[in-house]
Amino acid sequence: MEEKNILEDSSKQAKQGVKEDAKGLLASIKKYLKELLDFREDTDHEATIAAIKADISFKGATAWILIFAVFVASIGLNADSTAVVIGAMLISPLMGPILGLGMSFALNDIATLKKSLKNLGTMIGLSLFASFMFFYFFPLSEDTSELLGRTSPDIRDVLIAFFGGLALMVARTKKGTVASVIFGVAIATALMPPLCTAGYGLAKGNFDFFLGAMYLFIINTIFIALASFIVLKMLNFPMHKYANAAKRKRYAIIATLVGLAVMIPAIFTFINVFDESQIKNQVSIFIKNEIKAIPNFQLIDNSYNSETKEISLNFFNEVTDGEENILKNQLKNDINYTKIKDFKLIIRGSDTKSFELITTAYSDKRKELEESKNVIAKLQKEIEELKETIADLNTRIEQDSHSKNEKAIAFSRISKESKIRYNEIQEIGFAKVLTSKDFINIDTIPTVMVKWNLKLKDSIVKLKERDLRNWLQKEMNLDTLFIKRNR
Repeated sequence: MEEKNILEDSSKQAKQGVKEDAKGLLASIKKYLKELLDFREDTDHEATIAAIKADISFKGATAWILIFAVFVASIGLNADSTAVVIGAMLISPLMGPILGLGMSFALNDIATLKKSLKNLGTMIGLSLFASFMFFYFFPLSEDTSELLGRTSPDIRDVLIAFFGGLALMVARTKKGTVASVIFGVAIATALMPPLCTAGYGLAKGNFDFFLGAMYLFIINTIFIALASFIVLKMLNFPMHKYANAAKRKRYAIIATLVGLAVMIPAIFTFINVFDESQIKNQVSIFIKNEIKAIPNFQLIDNSYNSETKEISLNFFNEVTDGEENILKNQLKNDINYTKIKDFKLIIRGSDTKSFELITTAYSDKRKELEESKNVIAKLQKEIEELKETIADLNTRIEQDSHSKNEKAIAFSRISKESKIRYNEIQEIGFAKVLTSKDFINIDTIPTVMVKWNLKLKDSIVKLKERDLRNWLQKEMNLDTLFIKRNR
């Protein structure tokens, strides 16, 4: 009996020891995690508030920096250069007023709220004007991937803005601000490119571009400000003090109402963007699994419209009624397509032999091209034969003149040399002309017909003709030579 009691006591002591060890381990882990993640002790309240307020100011050098950043970003978007766009984001001062908005809500600071709103509005207006002027007057403006990527926000843009804002505010509140974090957030949240894209939309009259880009900018602004608000509240930053209690209470109510007015749309924006992202993702999965995975389907392109709830599919080949019904049933009943199950499928190409028609047309065009090549080859061969015939005739003419013991003339040589000596000559000819002065006796007179440049004066032409006659008589071994001028 005593041995049994001793064993029970030993077991209880062992269990108690295990519990105490477990508590000690949990306490150690808790302490480690607290030391690892707690950043409240490393916070400088006064320096953080002063730094954020200093960055809100917008005048002088800050205004010019913003203008230059807009032009750099616009050039980068136009040239489709990611590196240039990143450079513009690094020098842009847009982040200051946005952090000021978040801080003013967190600290109930109405004066900072007014200043932040005023400066942010001025920055937006100036950025839109500068980018509008660039894209309106710059001759090489076209839709690039960098521009198109700033017109359709999705859930990733919301998350980037929110978590980027959190990282930025944690860095801002730390003693000795982490500059690399600030630069990284400036790049990730991408405030400058959407504004430049909005200016591009205005310059080109494309209001879909303008509205999409401004929507992306507003999303980034709201969620960066929201992240700033959350961090400052978590760190228990002191509320702004007002001398008058009634005034303090009134400003607190105003700040709360304005904050709700901003945050409620932000929540709806998040929900809408999240739903749109799910729809886009499920459409991509549907195309991949139900169409591209089937060899019979030869898809040209596809698109969808969330407002009208339609998915358009364009095929090369014929899609039968049975295949179309299978696609519609799959879309409606598959659990992977819950967000798009009510969408209507619009299939083009199912009532025509599109693929066969295109294949036939392609074959016909190839045949026509081959026939054209054959015709061209024959024509080229005939041209070469004609050239050889003309060369033979020229040779034969000169040989005939030699064989008849006439004063032979290698006219091709004479004509080339005459053009070299007298570049004003536009045309030259030679013939033996039969003439009669008394209408009884007939003489044969070697005659050269020359056409001179019309810009030459008669006095100059006479001098050149005299020199030309002397040269030709010597070359042709002629006693007499008559030059006739053609005008």
